Amino acid sequence: MSGTQYSGRPSGRPPVGEPILDRAFRLLRAFTSDGESLPLQTLAVRAGLPKSTALRIANQLLRLGALERRDDGEFVVGLQLLEIASLAPRGHGLRAAALPVMEDLHHVTRQHILLAVREGDEGVLVERLSATDATAVKYRVGGRIPLEETGIGVALLAYAPDDVRDPCLARAADPVRLRQLLAMTRSEGVCALSAPNPLSSGPAFISTVAAPILDRRGAALGALSLVSPGEDGTQIPNRVAIRTASLAIARAMRAPDPVRRTRASAD
Repeated sequence: MSGTQYSGRPSGRPPVGEPILDRAFRLLRAFTSDGESLPLQTLAVRAGLPKSTALRIANQLLRLGALERRDDGEFVVGLQLLEIASLAPRGHGLRAAALPVMEDLHHVTRQHILLAVREGDEGVLVERLSATDATAVKYRVGGRIPLEETGIGVALLAYAPDDVRDPCLARAADPVRLRQLLAMTRSEGVCALSAPNPLSSGPAFISTVAAPILDRRGAALGALSLVSPGEDGTQIPNRVAIRTASLAIARAMRAPDPVRRTRASAD
């Protein structure tokens, strides 16, 4: 599961005057898991649109390459969306800087290494490296992550503005514990926690160590985390590793682009 929730509004006439672009995005957000294919009826129900409207918009998205249709008639997300999404500067630039460091961490730990950015009151997973034998995790690349429920979310939330942090604290299952984790993140540069595994398969507990990636002004560009099975993953070596990795990524983000600098000199 991605953590993304579809509207759940019953199929029916859309709000009066709702822009076509809004309806198209509701249709695209109906897809909630990797490789998911949906028949038209399900697509319409999840998007809260009449079936005829859903079909008309889906056909427009097909022509643009944002959707594709399988031989059995079901719809899937199109490659054109991937091409466009890869150009997003906030996720792509951070991912490019982080990937070499993430690969080193992944090679050493053989566990999940996650990279996320904050969008509003949610996190968005922009990269995940996983060993084939690593414990299954709930969130996929491109999926939404609740800030108050995950280690990498807490690392992002610690540097979010009050109008984001306060509602998260209000809806947290244990606001006292969340405040402690936020304070840990800001004072130590790392968040460490163990919690029950949200998936029915795998170990009973999952450990997460996460660190924010900060710019020169102290604002969070994103966050990095290491997710491992059991309750022992929060020990000092993992904290040092993830904190060191976050600093290396932040340094790489601040470094001048040698290609851009060469072009500027040539001009």
